Amino acid sequence: MSQSGKAYVVEKVKEMMAAASCCKEAREAAQSWLAAIGTDREAELAKALVAELEEDLMSIDGLIAFADSEAGAQVFGAEKAKAVAAHGREIKEAGGKYCDCPACVAVAAILEKKEEILG
Repeated sequence: MSQSGKAYVVEKVKEMMAAASCCKEAREAAQSWLAAIGTDREAELAKALVAELEEDLMSIDGLIAFADSEAGAQVFGAEKAKAVAAHGREIKEAGGKYCDCPACVAVAAILEKKEEILG
């Protein structure tokens, strides 16, 4: 990966990690990859990071389904869950494929560079 490409991915990884919506597993995979940059474990941990992020990126349909569920109401609160579901429908109607929370936006940007990351 080019230096500018790596700098971009590192920036997006840090944005993802700083997001309140970033899950523990993604944060841990990101920390491990960042610590391994420049070492013989970088490629191995890049694969692990990409695999984790592919698993975690929330599809817009998944977001809507979650927000409409009882679990979504427990996480967001009943009113906020309704608002999240409605927002998800707006995103979908506009052609969006993924959740637009800060973590998912950063994950989508990182995964756009997947081929470069995996080298």
